Amino acid sequence: MENKENIENRDDVLLRVEHLCQYFPMGPGRELKAVDDVSFDIKRGEVFGLVGESGCGKTTTGRSIIKLYDITSGSVYFKDQRICAGTRSYKDAIKKARADRAAEIAALKKEKAERLGRGEENDVLVPEYLRRIDEVKSRYGAEIYKLSMQKAEANHDQKHCDHDYSDKEVARMTAERDAALAACADDEARAKTMREYKDKLRIAKRERIVNRIQMIFQDPIASLDPRMTVRDIIAEGLVIKGIRDKKYIDEKVYGILEKVGLVREHADRYPHEFSGGQRQRIGIARSVIMEPELIIADEPVSALDVSIQAQVINLLNEIKERLGLTILFIAHDLSVVKYFSDRIGVMYFGKMVELAPSDELFAHPLHPYTRSLLSAIPLPDPNYEKNRKRFVYNPLAEHDYSVDAPVMREVSPGHFIYCNQAEFDKYRQELGADK
Repeated sequence: MENKENIENRDDVLLRVEHLCQYFPMGPGRELKAVDDVSFDIKRGEVFGLVGESGCGKTTTGRSIIKLYDITSGSVYFKDQRICAGTRSYKDAIKKARADRAAEIAALKKEKAERLGRGEENDVLVPEYLRRIDEVKSRYGAEIYKLSMQKAEANHDQKHCDHDYSDKEVARMTAERDAALAACADDEARAKTMREYKDKLRIAKRERIVNRIQMIFQDPIASLDPRMTVRDIIAEGLVIKGIRDKKYIDEKVYGILEKVGLVREHADRYPHEFSGGQRQRIGIARSVIMEPELIIADEPVSALDVSIQAQVINLLNEIKERLGLTILFIAHDLSVVKYFSDRIGVMYFGKMVELAPSDELFAHPLHPYTRSLLSAIPLPDPNYEKNRKRFVYNPLAEHDYSVDAPVMREVSPGHFIYCNQAEFDKYRQELGADK
């Protein structure tokens, strides 16, 4: 496990989300667009905050990334390997291409019939239109074939990314074993090396790339099995991974318990014997023991008392610094996110509406929804609270997208807004970027 000091390039992208869509069926011909065309990336070693009101799609985004849902469309790349791939966009594009092909062929046939009706020679028109129709079929055939190949590739990555990753790990471990065997001086050393690598190869075969991503859930009691001891809960991932050495597992469990502020005596207790803060520490321990590179923290403090929230946030910060973790921090409390995050993405009704570095977002909030969220943050200052103005976000009143549709645009370096051209020009003027 790499330490933070060993992270050479902070700009190295660990997770990349491209045009993520997660739709849920709601009956015949209806669906809920929980996440709709969301794109962002997370750099190695940073904390990326994802905020928004309840129901905006931030939790669904996290669950989609870790493959608890099969995404509808888009792609998710982890360590430059695609781990999630939806096929809806390819299916829609193939359907449109076929419809366009049929429309063009019908238009050619209609044009031919009209020319025949004007008395032009059939012997001249037939070869011409056969050639033109063949050209249309060939052009759309190539496009449909390309889309079909992309759809098949997306299907493969969605279903077999873990197996592809384990194959790479087995190949890497085999090469490492062969190099170790070549350096052995005698048969006894070779036999010892083979025994050592036998377990390593067995574990490598069971490696899954998604194991490098772990999740901390919102409700600490609902996410822990009440029939399992703390030891079994924390060690479950190691057992599934294929580790059989009970002494090694116990030492790992004891070590991780101490890292999260618990003691080894807690290992033999059950979840109901702990407070809410302690249960969340157990959830954190269960995630960290797998030595992940990315942790998705889904509102890890929202179910806890305010006095305990700071302890858990400080614990996450300490573990991040010690282990060099990358964190996707999902929350609706902007004051917590500001303290903990390097960059923040703001979501509203399944859309990413603003994305910026933490300090920049709080210094220059541009989207009306972001301003509304910031105006709702209370401060322990009676004078401030007495004069605090709340901004209510009404999308119908704030935006006119009837002519010019909005897209994500970069208004200043690293600061992105979901807006149309007129709003983009206005935001640039507010920042003084056009001066």
